[in-house]
Amino acid sequence: MRIVESPNCDERPPDTDITLVVLHSISLPPGEYGGDAIERLFTNRLDPAAHPYFKEICELRVSSHYLIRRDGETVQFVPIARRAWHAGASSWRGRSRCNDFAVGIELEGAEDDLFTAAQYLQLTKLLRHLQQILPLRDIAAHSDVAPGRKTDPGVHFDWARLLGSLGAV
Repeated sequence: MRIVESPNCDERPPDTDITLVVLHSISLPPGEYGGDAIERLFTNRLDPAAHPYFKEICELRVSSHYLIRRDGETVQFVPIARRAWHAGASSWRGRSRCNDFAVGIELEGAEDDLFTAAQYLQLTKLLRHLQQILPLRDIAAHSDVAPGRKTDPGVHFDWARLLGSLGAV
């Protein structure tokens, strides 16, 4: 696993159990894969002149704990003990501020595209590891914790495939 430190994180509230994983999808520019734009976004180094869309998002201060690339490469941006800025205004099962108690995992992809076998394999490995070290109870889509505001990872994310490879969380 490669580590790229993001400044877009802070301390979790004291005595907060990490019980949720939030799955996201991202591609930068939208619908394009590869390149370093995601890493640049998460490290506040996105060049607004590099693509017209980047002008809209270059001031965002966002991050995720992990990114799983199309080829399965996993990049960690924020240590799991710290709060990454991935879910925004959110709630899960009556608890608001999901970033406080969640791990954010981005999958390089678009909501209208399929994810790769390598991504599902790495996601399963990562989730099994997290299950061993955290009191996880749930896995949710970004669209589940921020309905009406977010739609990722999208309709092509294969929940049955993931949950079948994991067993119940």
